[in-house]
Amino acid sequence: MSHTLLLIGCGNMGFAMLCGWLREDPALAVHVVEPADELRARAAEAGAHAVSRLADLPRGLAPDLVFLAVKPNLVEAVLADCADFAGRGATFVSVAAGVTTAAMAGRLPAGAAIIRCMPNTPAAIGEGMMVLYARDGVTESGRGLVSSLLAASGAVAWIEDEAQMDAVTAISGSGPAYVFYFIEALTDAGLALGLPPDTAALLAKQTVRGAGRLAMETEVDPATLRKQVTSPGGTTAAALNVFMSDDRTRKLVAEATRAARDRSVELGKTN
Repeated sequence: MSHTLLLIGCGNMGFAMLCGWLREDPALAVHVVEPADELRARAAEAGAHAVSRLADLPRGLAPDLVFLAVKPNLVEAVLADCADFAGRGATFVSVAAGVTTAAMAGRLPAGAAIIRCMPNTPAAIGEGMMVLYARDGVTESGRGLVSSLLAASGAVAWIEDEAQMDAVTAISGSGPAYVFYFIEALTDAGLALGLPPDTAALLAKQTVRGAGRLAMETEVDPATLRKQVTSPGGTTAAALNVFMSDDRTRKLVAEATRAARDRSVELGKTN
């Protein structure tokens, strides 16, 4: 069965999702509303029907899904202009950080189907983490359609308590930046130990890539994988003695993610 999608906003995240959808189903009917000329042209080149304003969409358009990939402060205003789509059976999906489904519902007709999604940037290469929460009113078929579409951008998980989105933001939403920072630090460490810049960068990137893939593709838990690499009295043990002394790394990660979670809560109160 063919589906019609409407994507409002086609910046980096919107475009990453668009490319994933069309990669999986080139015949998918996707309409994009994007006021920026360059971004709109990029969407059209990818295979979408792209316009600059909602008013320029085909009259009577009845999309199955309306994806909102705009800045958080624009979500409610955009929803007010999209209310008619709810009456035509659309399910609304927002990837705007910090905007609750209750805030969205306030701009749509009663009973509108609303889903909130927290993606992350690896979605651009189909390796994202897409976490979803559905408000009452979303059908099982609606959930299934959204899951199948977002699976083109990475792994998909559903939560049943929207309050957990703040924790999700702290772990997977912001998480890629933590990993990038570790790659930076590991590269700098290689340089300090005398490696050439290109070699240090390659070793850091590929080590993180390979370890992450191994952790995903084996049934062995990360703690066991770590122990398998750590020979008593060896080089890995010497490094881990530094990382694990006084539980310093776990404490640092816990402190950092709490800060991200708390900031997510604060931002949610202002959006």
